[in-house]
Amino acid sequence: MRPHLREAVRAAQDHKAVNMEVLDVGNICSFTDYFLICSGTSTRHTRAISDAIFEHLKKESGVTPAHLEGYAQAEWILMDYLSFVVHIFSERAREFYDLERLWKTAPRVPIPKG
Repeated sequence: MRPHLREAVRAAQDHKAVNMEVLDVGNICSFTDYFLICSGTSTRHTRAISDAIFEHLKKESGVTPAHLEGYAQAEWILMDYLSFVVHIFSERAREFYDLERLWKTAPRVPIPKG
């Protein structure tokens, strides 16, 4: 797992992200190498996870997302860091979009315990 992705995982863990998964999509996707997928228990929680990832990566590495979507509604927040994309879902939106099923051939990357 790449250092910035590891930092994003740690920030999400620190803010109690639910059902976190990292998918290695590099061999089956042309726009990124990894997906970090997690859920929040409310829109406030999804925003808090997004804020934590944003602030941690900016502070520790000077890295900010190339693109950010969905923050206002906070049902599906997408943070594009180019080499990896963070997807933060409400539980309902995650069930509906089911990215894990859409990318089922992508290997799962073990997540270190927080």
